[in-house]
Amino acid sequence: MIERRKKRRFEIRLGCEIIHPPSGLRTRGWTKNVSSSGVLFTSEERVTVGEAIDYLIMFPRFRRSRRDVQLRCEGTVLREDVNLAFAVSLDRYQFVRVTRLAPQDGLLIDALGSVRSA
Repeated sequence: MIERRKKRRFEIRLGCEIIHPPSGLRTRGWTKNVSSSGVLFTSEERVTVGEAIDYLIMFPRFRRSRRDVQLRCEGTVLREDVNLAFAVSLDRYQFVRVTRLAPQDGLLIDALGSVRSA
């Protein structure tokens, strides 16, 4: 079988949150693989092929770090596989640091850089 993918994929399982911009509905999921042009993830709820979505990929916190890092992305759902797995493009992204405050204060978000187009 000839590999037709143009970008290398990395098998990585990270928590993600899928956001439907028109409604603001949020759904949890897990990444299966990631490349510089897109992500394959599973979701607790269906997303519609062709729909523009935002998604957040949560990176694990390093020891002694006071901040979490998230990758905020915008993309379009390209296809649905079995078991609620969805391929989505990576059109724009931004790395964001999230500082955990006291529980009653919530989260403080600090952008690491400007939004990038992939």
